Amino acid sequence: MTNPTNRAAVIGLGSMGSGMAGSLLRAGFSVAACDVNPEAVARFATAGGRAAANPAEAARDADVVVSVVVNAVQTEAVLFGEAGAAAAMPEGAVFVSSATMDPAIARALAARLEATGRHYLDAPMSGGAARAADGGLTFLASGSAAAFAKARPALDAMAGTLYELGDEPGQGAAFKMINQLLAGVHIAAACEAMAFAAKQGLDLRRVYEVITKSAGNSWMFENRVPHILDADYSPKSAVDIFVKDLGIVQDMARAEKYPVPVAAAALQMFLMASGAGMGRDDDASVARLYARVSGAKLPG
Repeated sequence: MTNPTNRAAVIGLGSMGSGMAGSLLRAGFSVAACDVNPEAVARFATAGGRAAANPAEAARDADVVVSVVVNAVQTEAVLFGEAGAAAAMPEGAVFVSSATMDPAIARALAARLEATGRHYLDAPMSGGAARAADGGLTFLASGSAAAFAKARPALDAMAGTLYELGDEPGQGAAFKMINQLLAGVHIAAACEAMAFAAKQGLDLRRVYEVITKSAGNSWMFENRVPHILDADYSPKSAVDIFVKDLGIVQDMARAEKYPVPVAAAALQMFLMASGAGMGRDDDASVARLYARVSGAKLPG
């Protein structure tokens, strides 16, 4: 049963946002949501949520506004664009930003919103669509004590693990970029290894069995290789996500004059996969790129 005193808004009902909105509903929140896809909004309304036409309508009267969009540009538009959430949020409400972005941009957005009397919690998440749906995401969050206090009931509904990483927005974003550096490198390495195994004529399911029980395993190998084995490249996480995220890593590193050659090599593989027409396909499609270049035979 919903509790009208727990009011939330979710901006973005993609594979992650829809699961997060569902977790809030199960926890008893009254939830309004909007998305550019009207079918996603209709599904959410059927599940018991309230459809909203835009971020302002969703955020009106909400204690917590959870933004689940792709990047900093979209986050700024959600807050300050036409029919943006910032002016509609009650004073003292908290904006929970879950997009992956440069920490400097997170700090700038936070300062702009907090100047209006609202709170900003920098809270990128990790875990994928399945964990979003069951309320088991990991949040890498930073912000003021007041922002955490206001957001905590909603975070408890959506998170299996909550890391409180500092009292200033931007710190959560920085932690997320370290995660994304590793995640992108691990996906690219897993795809390279599986295409190489295929080139050797190995039984790929046997390769998966052996590697997941050996020192070469990683969470990304274990999670993404089944997509290759099943020839299922429907986008759980798209190639272009890592074009964006590893691009941010490059920008951050360049600003610090810090070398990131392994991440740079991984970025090139995602860029090539995107350029080959796979940008909206699952990020395991990097293996298809290796197969196309080398003549290796993958399933499907």
